[in-house]
Amino acid sequence: MLNEKHYYRIKILEEYLDTFGHLNHSNYLVLFEQARWEWITEKGYGLQKVQETQIGPVILELQVQYRKELKARQEVIIESYVAHHERLFTQIHQEMKSENGAVYSIINLKFGCFDLKRRKLITPTPEWKAALGISET
Repeated sequence: MLNEKHYYRIKILEEYLDTFGHLNHSNYLVLFEQARWEWITEKGYGLQKVQETQIGPVILELQVQYRKELKARQEVIIESYVAHHERLFTQIHQEMKSENGAVYSIINLKFGCFDLKRRKLITPTPEWKAALGISET
C-alpha cells in the first residue's frame, strides 16, 4: 500500500530565473528536491536522521517534463507521492502546478535506499518506508 500525497507550496523567486526571465530548467530540479526533503523531514526522516543512521535516498534515474513557463513571483504547489515500490527501488511522481491545477512540470524518479557506510543500495528500513508512507499491507 502506498502513501497519501504530499503538498509543498513555494513562490518562484527572482534568483531562480534565467536570462529569458523564466524559471531555469535546473532550478525545477532544485525545487522538486526541496519538496522531497520537506516531505521526509515532516515524516521524521530528514537530514539529521540520515546523518545519524548513515542511510538515505539516492536517485538512480529521473525523467523531467517542462510543460509551461514559470515566471517570477508565481506561486506553485508541488505534489509528491510514491508511484511504485518494489524491493530495492521506489518510484516517486511529482507535479509542479498552479492553484487551479495547471501543470508546469512533471518529474518521475527512481531511487533506492543507500547505506553510506557500505556504499551500496540496501533494502529500505521500516523507518524509511514509514517516512514515505509505504506499508506492507
